Amino acid sequence: MLLALTCAPAALAQVSDADRATARSLAVEGQESLDRKDYAAAHDRFRRADAIIHAPTLLLGVARAQVGLGQWIAAQESYNRILREGAPAGSPEPFFEAIAAAQRELDALAPRIPQVLLSVRGPDAADVTIDGEPVPHAALGVRRPVDPGAHTVRATAAGFAPVEVKLTLAEGAHETVALELEPIAPPPGASRPPPARAPAAGPAASGSGTRTTLGIAALGLGGVGVAAGAVGGLLAIGKHSDLSERCPGNRCDPSLQGDVDSYHAMGTLSTIGLVVGAVGVGAGAFLLLTAPRSPQRAGISITPVIGLGSAGAKGSF
Repeated sequence: MLLALTCAPAALAQVSDADRATARSLAVEGQESLDRKDYAAAHDRFRRADAIIHAPTLLLGVARAQVGLGQWIAAQESYNRILREGAPAGSPEPFFEAIAAAQRELDALAPRIPQVLLSVRGPDAADVTIDGEPVPHAALGVRRPVDPGAHTVRATAAGFAPVEVKLTLAEGAHETVALELEPIAPPPGASRPPPARAPAAGPAASGSGTRTTLGIAALGLGGVGVAAGAVGGLLAIGKHSDLSERCPGNRCDPSLQGDVDSYHAMGTLSTIGLVVGAVGVGAGAFLLLTAPRSPQRAGISITPVIGLGSAGAKGSF
């Protein structure tokens, strides 16, 4: 491996002597770390060396360190990269030896990689992660390679309670994880809106209601008075006509004194009724028209109506 760093003219043509020496030193440290099974240090040194001088020998050291760290998926990709890139003709023999070693080690590693099949029941779409890393929707329901060891699978969806499953995958294991999401139940009473509360009546609303009530009562009393006055007037007119025929020259026989008194009583009743009616209607109209307008009375209009023998009010709502 170290010899390859010094005798690969195509790979090293643009590399300075200082960079070449640095890469060689890093490769030595990486190999020593691998021998000690200090895989974290080995991965760091080989990765740095490969970044300076990219060569299959150095990338092979990266892959071996990843295997030791349990990063089997990443190691598999490193091995495959070595095989894809190969080595140009004229490369030193260690390059071709590294490619051959990558193929052998990949063939041995592949069947050892655990696989997990994830399925989700409940929502049409859910977000699934393994150790915080998202799993594409297209990867659900099929075997997915995963590094050995402990993992946390989590599924979430809007309107559903999240589900989390912890599992430990042994070497070569094939596991199936079914995640079932349940809808989030609404809190008690949330489905029933609170009953609407009528706005509290303030002083203005209370005063408005009192004046309106008194106004309507006054109109009713006025209507009764006008009706009584009209009826009394009509009766008095009829009585006067009858007496005019029976009392020529406005002189009545003493025997008709009772009819004369009845005529005068009807006239008095009619006058009183009309006066009371006029006062009631006037007072009612005044109270209704001057009552404060509350929110409930917005858009309501009331107009007094006085007719022959009748009185009242009409309104629009």
